Amino acid sequence: MGAAKLFGRVVALSLVVGMAAPVLADDPRDPTMTPEAIARDAATIRRMNRDQLDYVRQRDAGYAQGWRDYDSARGRRDVEDEGYAADRRDYDDARADYAEERRRYERDMREWRQDVAACRAGYYDHCTR
Repeated sequence: MGAAKLFGRVVALSLVVGMAAPVLADDPRDPTMTPEAIARDAATIRRMNRDQLDYVRQRDAGYAQGWRDYDSARGRRDVEDEGYAADRRDYDDARADYAEERRRYERDMREWRQDVAACRAGYYDHCTR
């Protein structure tokens, strides 16, 4: 085995071992920890949580501002909204027209069936309809 391969394997092994090693942190159940150390850990955790919350709020505010800027740069938001509203009104009108036409068709078919039945029963004046 060449020296380069051996060196590569040693480096890879040390990286794996280094990454697999547990992170050394204060354990609150550790009997050697004093109440002051536990309080200090709790304060540090609270500070880190607050810092993260501030970061997330700033990030989200930036995202929101970016979307507002995007919408205003397009300049068509209201026009698109009006177009959607107009399309929706047209759709609702078309549905109402269809419903009315369907009722008219059902009524006409009902009358036609009645005329056919009357014609077959001998009332020939209904046959001409």
